[in-house]
Amino acid sequence: MFLRFQSAVPNSRGAYPGIFAMTNGLRDSGLLTDDDAEWVRRHNAHGNRAYTDPSTVAAECYSTTVNPGARSGFKDDALSLLQMARRYTVLLDRYEVPWVELRTERPGRIVYDDAVQVVAVPFVHEEHWPLRAPHRSL
Repeated sequence: MFLRFQSAVPNSRGAYPGIFAMTNGLRDSGLLTDDDAEWVRRHNAHGNRAYTDPSTVAAECYSTTVNPGARSGFKDDALSLLQMARRYTVLLDRYEVPWVELRTERPGRIVYDDAVQVVAVPFVHEEHWPLRAPHRSL
């Protein structure tokens, strides 16, 4: 199972940013208190030390031309990473930023995979996610 925490509404480009991008956006816009901005700085630094940035391993994983719409998701057994992510959702709740949790067994075409996360291009066209009746023998 894969989980993704993302904006409940699209941004100006029509994308649904993840919770880390949304939190960094609050920080970069000066909308966080000094204490919360420091909290984000510390937790981002911890995340950068503890987890691989997929783009440092698979440079084109987020490429809008090669992998349009690619987005990250967490593996459901990545408990430390999920606990960290949930702390970010608490901060977003405090600032009344709407987010949703998505769960799926098939996040799309996987373009990066490690022990705790994947980056996948979601299925967006019928040919990517065919819904066919099961074949039955006579």
